[in-house]
Amino acid sequence: MNYWDNHGIVFLICIAIFPRLTLFFATIMSFGLFGWLGFIFAPHILVAILATNYYWDTNPILCVIAWVIALGGSSGEAKVAKKGINKISNNSL
Repeated sequence: MNYWDNHGIVFLICIAIFPRLTLFFATIMSFGLFGWLGFIFAPHILVAILATNYYWDTNPILCVIAWVIALGGSSGEAKVAKKGINKISNNSL
């Protein structure tokens, strides 16, 4: 299956920036327990896994980009969350 036959550039941008919202509206949440855990805790990685599963044969470059965004996005979100927690704890002292 080819990515460009099913989706466009807008979907690609939205799934990179807002993975939870895009996954929620693009799918009917028809995946199992591991899909839900990925949706809650690591949506970028879930997107990369799904992209690799469906589009690796026809669009491997998009899959590699999805993994780069997934690994970079997850670490970036963790840094921002840690900074926010530190800021909240410093303000409460």
